[in-house]
Amino acid sequence: MTTARQLMTKGVDCIGERDTVLQAAEMMTQLGVGAMPICGEDDKLKGMLTDRDIVVKVLGAGKDPATTTAGELAQGRVVYVDADDDARMVLRRMSEHKVRRLPVIENHRLVGMIAQADVARGLPDPQVGDLLQALSTG
Repeated sequence: MTTARQLMTKGVDCIGERDTVLQAAEMMTQLGVGAMPICGEDDKLKGMLTDRDIVVKVLGAGKDPATTTAGELAQGRVVYVDADDDARMVLRRMSEHKVRRLPVIENHRLVGMIAQADVARGLPDPQVGDLLQALSTG
């Protein structure tokens, strides 16, 4: 069975929990991504920051992106998979939590990211179709 390690993109950049949302937006622009993991000073995953979070939780709420930190937006439990989890677990987590990007952890450290496109490239069409349907329905 295919594992998360085989599906993931390695070498993922993190935004620090003390970095500002403005810095995160600039980094996202440079990297051409719509979401970034938020990592603590201990290099452990603290959350995910999306372009939508920046618009809704910062700009839409009248907060200053130059002073609001990424860590302030890291709320709740982080959804992730272990590098050795099989593809069924990846699909289950993405479907249950309605997420298009999933951090991959090994020994409590971020080692990669699985995006919807990674799943589409790495798994048979029926599994991909099931995921797309789960993410598209309410």
